[in-house]
Amino acid sequence: MKKTWLALLLSAALVLAAAGCSNSSSSEARKSEDGRIKVTFWHAMSGESGELISKMADDYNKKQDKYAVDAIFQGSYEESLTKLKTVGGTPEAPTLMQVQEIGTKYMVNSGYIQPVQDFIDKDNFDLSQWEDNILSYYQVEGKLYSFPFNTSNAILIYNKTKFKEAGLDPENPPGTFGEIRAAAKKLTNGANNEKGFALLVYGWFIEQLLANQGADFVDNGNGRDGLATKSLLASPESLGIFEWLNDMNKEGTLGNYGRKWDDIRAAFSAGKVAMYMDSTAGLAGVMKASPFEVGTGFLPTPDGKEPNGVIVGGASLWLLNSVAEEEKEGAWDFMKYVTEPSVQAEWAAGTGYFPITKAAHEEQLLKDKYAEAPPFLTTVKQLQLTKPGTATRGALISVFPETRNEVATSIEKLYQGDEPKKVVEELTVKVNKLIEEDNKINAPK
Repeated sequence: MKKTWLALLLSAALVLAAAGCSNSSSSEARKSEDGRIKVTFWHAMSGESGELISKMADDYNKKQDKYAVDAIFQGSYEESLTKLKTVGGTPEAPTLMQVQEIGTKYMVNSGYIQPVQDFIDKDNFDLSQWEDNILSYYQVEGKLYSFPFNTSNAILIYNKTKFKEAGLDPENPPGTFGEIRAAAKKLTNGANNEKGFALLVYGWFIEQLLANQGADFVDNGNGRDGLATKSLLASPESLGIFEWLNDMNKEGTLGNYGRKWDDIRAAFSAGKVAMYMDSTAGLAGVMKASPFEVGTGFLPTPDGKEPNGVIVGGASLWLLNSVAEEEKEGAWDFMKYVTEPSVQAEWAAGTGYFPITKAAHEEQLLKDKYAEAPPFLTTVKQLQLTKPGTATRGALISVFPETRNEVATSIEKLYQGDEPKKVVEELTVKVNKLIEEDNKINAPK
């Protein structure tokens, strides 16, 4: 049976208690074969992104001779975090760990980590070079706990060829719920089972569509101003999203391709759906796989409402507190290397992730990439136009994985015919129960 997030919290506590060293470091640093201080870096990137991480580590290792970064793929975000539970708080823990953005609250509470703010303060590291909307997500009560690394946001992706065939302007993507609904009608071809629009069964997109309306996901300032005690998924903004999807579902213009990213992307590239929402991290692969010109647009808003902006997705890097201080220093040195404009430009151009440092946009490599593939600029503009606030900083709750699963299940129920009001009411009850149970265990005493 799959472990719940609460169960993982409990198992983490047991590991920490057994280890007895969650707040102390191993006295002896691990060494590489050539005698350098070894920085063990666990990550969750496969494919081309994983290859670029390996190259990043290799380039860093060639640049200096004091530290050796060993980048090791540990499976998906969920799989790698599960592996951390067996070694967290012990000298066997990795030095550096990539964790999905929704793991922020869990990691802060885990007892496994040392905030990177400690090294920022010690080194007088200049944070003004970073994009503010990225930085703010990983700041908790004014302290930066982890180092932003691979950053994405959600965008609209569409088939320009089908737009032309349907008499739609391929250079002017729809920007509101009503415009998408109207375009989806024109783009749907029932005879060929081609749908106008699709939304992956994934809770992240509901979070993004709420933030774009300036609506929080949970109370107490999205859990940023105080401990979150209930969800806001029964709000008018949330209900409006489900009603919008329900209207297209009933009209037969909405495609359902399940929970797998690869399935919805394959349907788009095969011409089975003309518009869908995706992560910017998937854009490069979709453009490569599609035999037609791909367009991108901002996330839609309800008609008559100005876009508020998006929440950053992706992951950040966490320093583990139970390893030797020399290893931590090496990890910190590597993290600073990662922010260099040329490194960020190569990473962004090769993956579609958003550069975390402003100067990366001035690198010729990235300028050339934007000129070659203008759709990449949509994510840049959308994030830079995002209005700062609790909605776009994202919710801070420990039970986010379970919550996202409940949201995904609610989308499935809607697609199967349940009415929107019933869906959001049932969803709210389930998420409130998750938050309540978690707070009983982990709320500050």
